[in-house]
Amino acid sequence: MDIICMGEMLIDFTPGETPRSYTANPGGAPANVAIAAARNGLDAAFLGVLGNDDFGRLLQDTLKQDKVRMLCPQLTDKAVTTLAFVTLYEGGERSFTFARKPGADILLSEDDIKEKDIDSCRMLHGGSVSLSDSPSKDAVYKAMKMASEKGKLVSFDINYRDMIWHDRERCKKEVEKILPFVDLLKISDEELYFVGGEENILSFMEQNGIKVLIETLGAKGAKYFFEGKSGIVEGRSVHAVDATGAGDAFWGGFLSSILMDGIQNTEAITEEVVKKALVYGNTSGSICVQKMGGIPALPSKEDIMKVIQG
Repeated sequence: MDIICMGEMLIDFTPGETPRSYTANPGGAPANVAIAAARNGLDAAFLGVLGNDDFGRLLQDTLKQDKVRMLCPQLTDKAVTTLAFVTLYEGGERSFTFARKPGADILLSEDDIKEKDIDSCRMLHGGSVSLSDSPSKDAVYKAMKMASEKGKLVSFDINYRDMIWHDRERCKKEVEKILPFVDLLKISDEELYFVGGEENILSFMEQNGIKVLIETLGAKGAKYFFEGKSGIVEGRSVHAVDATGAGDAFWGGFLSSILMDGIQNTEAITEEVVKKALVYGNTSGSICVQKMGGIPALPSKEDIMKVIQG
């Protein structure tokens, strides 16, 4: 197995063509990354809990269609599948309202973390949404600690959502607990608070043992920080219609490029590997924003290479 993505999978209700109407699309950041990796030809698995309802079965079918393994195949009766209602603004930017009191994704537990699954993968990826409640935050901690101790590549996306946390400091404290296990960290330019500002990034990385930190800059591309150096890889100029899933398309592409390069550990990562992965990720994200919805808009390896090769 190339990558395990753990955390939330949910329904994104995106605005329909008529006022106050919505279209149900499969989404959720870790699941988006898993499907992005699968569409790049990688062996991907999703580690998360879905509700035993129509939405959960829709999401289950979505994973099956892209040949993403479900490591928690049993649907739960203890909560409904998590729902997110998306509001779109000019330029494709968006905000979220969550129906999650609780949602099924919160119910991922430490018992769901199997050592054999961690042993079988090359990379583990997660995000902060799962850290907002128990038992899922304990499961994330256990999985990332185990993966780090076993020498697996560990990826993490801050992916702060105010409508879930309502408190950046509370989120920051939970994130700080797992940072010592993280090799590859993704933040947006709006999440610099979590690293003490851009001027503090390199010392923050050294303090936490983070190998690569990527700061996404929206349409401008992304900035990398690696072994005391930094640089910007510019994005592609396109007409954006919906930014839902764009960051996940970018990160899924970035991680896929690293895995497709045969990287097995942090020692094998070079600046050229990072820059190549950023070009690939930027291209993936630029394709995604030209379509509506999260998972439906995620590109394939063929889509990405066609754009890169011109």
